[in-house]
Amino acid sequence: MAALEALFEMDFHEREEDALMEERLRVTRLSEENRAFAQRLVHGVKDHRGAIDVCIAAAAPQWPVDQLAHIDKNVLRLAIYELMFDNSAPAKVAITEAIELARLFGGGSSPKFVNGVLGAVMAQMETSSKAAELAAEEVN
Repeated sequence: MAALEALFEMDFHEREEDALMEERLRVTRLSEENRAFAQRLVHGVKDHRGAIDVCIAAAAPQWPVDQLAHIDKNVLRLAIYELMFDNSAPAKVAITEAIELARLFGGGSSPKFVNGVLGAVMAQMETSSKAAELAAEEVN
């Protein structure tokens, strides 16, 4: 939640993410491990935002990224970062947590939307992985 709140706030304010995260973490009671995890998520999303947004656009072409609700967009960014770059949580856990965040903070259709987009992202990742495996087999 702290990472989502910081990313949401970054959409509206031109402030450095470390300052935002420090502010968020001051008002939450997280263990050092969870504090570090939240910070890693925010930095990771920021560092890979372009690639993540391309994934969102490919998975939901009828919904331009810049027109998505800020909560939905940032829930997706967090989950896609975890799925594509972080890999510290199993995919099903990252997706379940994203749906729960969408349920808590988004609109009535947010959980279904987030689930659909993440399902499409997972399908794209699996297709890419299988294509890479086939290419590697052909080389060998």
